[in-house]
Amino acid sequence: MKNNSRREFLRSSIFAGATTVMFPNVVIGNITSKINESPLKDRKILFVWGGWEGHEPKQSIDVFVPWLKSEGANVIISDSLDSYLDKDLMNSLDLIIQTWTMGKLTPEQEKGLLYTVINGCGFTGWHGGIGDSFRENTEYQFMVGGQWVAHPGGVIDYRVNITDHNDEVTKGIYDFNIHSEQYYLHVDPNIKVLATTTFTGDYTPWINGSKVPVVWKKEYGKGRIFYSSLGHTMQDFKIPEVLEIQKRGIKWALKNK
Repeated sequence: MKNNSRREFLRSSIFAGATTVMFPNVVIGNITSKINESPLKDRKILFVWGGWEGHEPKQSIDVFVPWLKSEGANVIISDSLDSYLDKDLMNSLDLIIQTWTMGKLTPEQEKGLLYTVINGCGFTGWHGGIGDSFRENTEYQFMVGGQWVAHPGGVIDYRVNITDHNDEVTKGIYDFNIHSEQYYLHVDPNIKVLATTTFTGDYTPWINGSKVPVVWKKEYGKGRIFYSSLGHTMQDFKIPEVLEIQKRGIKWALKNK
């Protein structure tokens, strides 16, 4: 009941004007971005879902696919990693959105995915959907730019701090609180960090004060990678900042093509 009240307070504050999120005229923190034509229009996107059901991969379709289509994107939905073996499909894509926690990726599937991204297709996802996928595939992890290792305390209250207020993904978005899994990740030093979180020693004393990236972008060959560790369940995307960051990240990731 307490968590629901906190979220209700956040939403009421947002709609009262403290922070307002709207599409396609985006208003966040008094900064407005007029969008005349969506960069998603006529883009071909593969939405791959599966893996551990606790992260609600199937439910994520209802959160993101209607929005993608409303922006004019052509969306292909797949629940099979064999999609990465379809050369004709992969060569036609502008972006891959993956939500597949853990699981197994064969060498052939990995090769198909990495080759496509290296040659300019964007790749994005959230939380365990790309940040805790295919634990045995180190080249895949190299592409993503980080890998989950722990979430001390499980689902807890923590704060997300925006570290880059000039980037197009986070401009006009301010620090916010969330009740979810706080991901402790091992990360590539070459990522461009857009938001972080700081751990307390309440659950694991030796990481007290550790600052870990939450949102980042990077390049892999000619492809753009965007990641957010937020989104443990679809409830997280009811927080406007979380949803807005992911939507902007999706748009950024496919701009290369």
